[in-house]
Amino acid sequence: FRALVETAAAEHGARRTAMKNATDNAGDMLDLLRRTYNRARQAQITQEIAEIVGGAEALQG
Repeated sequence: FRALVETAAAEHGARRTAMKNATDNAGDMLDLLRRTYNRARQAQITQEIAEIVGGAEALQG
């Protein structure tokens, strides 16, 4: 009986470790996606500001 309990405990421990690793990897992937999104968003904002400034300068002559 003891061997059965130890086997079950080891299996649960292995599953817990695997799930923790999967959770950590998902968190890392979310961080990367957020950074990528924010960089793209910032590039778009910078482009829009440059266009606005260029248009204002053209109007001023």
